[in-house]
Amino acid sequence: MAIKISLRVVLLLVAFVALGSAEIRSTKLRSDARPIIPFDDFGFTHAGTVEISVSELAFSDQALPHASLSQLGFFLSTRDAWVHVIQQLQNGDISCALQSHLIKPVFLLTSLPSPSDNSFSSSFNLSEPGQFTLLFANCLPNLRVSMSVKSSMFNFDPKSGRRAYLSVGLASLPRIYFLFFLVYTGLAVLWVFFLRRNRSTTLRIHHFMLALLVLKAINLLCEAEDKSYIERTGSAHGWDVLFYIFSFLKGITLFTLLVLIGTGWSFVKPYLQGKEKKVLMVVIPLQILANAAQVELDETGKFSPGWVTWRQVFLLVDVICCCAVLFPIVWSIKNLREAARTDGKAAVNLMKLMLFRQYYVVVICYIYFTRVIVYALSTITSYRYAWTSVVVAEFANLAFYVYTGYKFRPEAHNPYFVVDDEEEEAAAEALKLDDEFEL
Repeated sequence: MAIKISLRVVLLLVAFVALGSAEIRSTKLRSDARPIIPFDDFGFTHAGTVEISVSELAFSDQALPHASLSQLGFFLSTRDAWVHVIQQLQNGDISCALQSHLIKPVFLLTSLPSPSDNSFSSSFNLSEPGQFTLLFANCLPNLRVSMSVKSSMFNFDPKSGRRAYLSVGLASLPRIYFLFFLVYTGLAVLWVFFLRRNRSTTLRIHHFMLALLVLKAINLLCEAEDKSYIERTGSAHGWDVLFYIFSFLKGITLFTLLVLIGTGWSFVKPYLQGKEKKVLMVVIPLQILANAAQVELDETGKFSPGWVTWRQVFLLVDVICCCAVLFPIVWSIKNLREAARTDGKAAVNLMKLMLFRQYYVVVICYIYFTRVIVYALSTITSYRYAWTSVVVAEFANLAFYVYTGYKFRPEAHNPYFVVDDEEEEAAAEALKLDDEFEL
C-alpha cells in the first residue's frame, strides 16, 4: 500500500509540474528509501539519448544478494504509460515497475558484477519521440539507497549531428528570448528619444521606467545566452548567475514602479506617505525571498525533495507582492475622489480618477493572466509546443509595459497635467453622478 501511495504522489508530481530544460544534472541521494525516485524529464525526438553516471553507490543492507538487484534500476516512462503501470501494480499483475513492458529500462543493477561495485555508467538510445521521465525503482522494502547520479538527456541534431540538451519543445527559446531582447532594446531607445523631446514634462518616474526597460532587455539577453549554452553544452557557463542577478533587479524595479505609479509619486506629489513607504518595505524584501526561491527551484530540479516547498513559498510570496501593489492604486483613487469634491479642479481630478481606475483593472488583468492563464497553458500544452507559453507570457509583459508607458507618458496633455477650463463644468457634473468606486 505504501508503494502504491508513493507512486500516485509521483504521478501527480510528474503530471502537473512545468517542463524543465533537462540540462546535465547532478543529484546526490543519501539513505533514500523511496520506491520510485524521479530525476528529470525531457522531450525527445526520433534521435534521443540518455546517459547516466553513478558513483558512491551503497545500500543499507551490506549483505544484499546479487539476485535481489533485479528489483533495482533506472528506467524511462511517459506519463500515459505510468498510469497503466500504476494499474498493473494495483491489479497485482506485476510487483515492481521494472517488470512492466510499458517502461523502457535504462540500466538494471543486475548488470553489476557484484553488489560491492559502487560505480557505473550507461547510455540508452531512443528512436521513439515523446516526453519521458527518468526514474529509479527500488522495489525492496526497507532498503535504503545512497548514490551520486549525473544524468544527461539530449537529442541529436539531424543536420549538424551535435547534441541538443534542450527539450524538443524548448529548443527555440534562445531565439525567442533574443528576439524579445531586441524589441525591448528598441523600446528603450524610443523611450529615450521621447524623454529628450519632452524634457519640460519629464519626471523622475519616467527615468525609472527607462531603467526598467533596460533591466528587462538585459535580463532577456542573459536568459537567451543561458538557454543557448544549455542547448549546446548542457551547462549555462555562468550565464545563469547573470540571469538571476538581472531577474532580481528587474523584479524589484517592476514592483517598485507599480507602487510608485499607484501612489502618484512624482506625478501628483513629490513624496511618499508613511503607509506607502511601508508597502515598499514589504514588497522589496518579499521580492528578495521570491528570487531566492526561484534560484532554488531552478538549481535543485523539480523532483528534488524540497522542490514542492520552495514552489509554495514562491507562489505565496508572488501573490502577496501582487496584492500589495494594488493598495496604493486604491488609496490614490479614494484621495482623488475626495480632492475632486474639495479643491475645485473637477476636470483634472476626474481624468486622473478615470486613469487610475483603468490602470487598476489592467494591473489585475495582467497579474491574473501572467500568474494563472500562462501557468494553465503550460500544463495543457503538448511538450512539442512548450515554447508557446513563454511567448504568450512575454507578449503579455510587453503589452503591459507599452500600456503603462503610453498612459503615463510625459506629455502636456497627459491626464496628470493641466486641461482646458471648459471641461470643468461637465466634469463637476460627472463627479456628482459618479458612483463610489468599489473593489
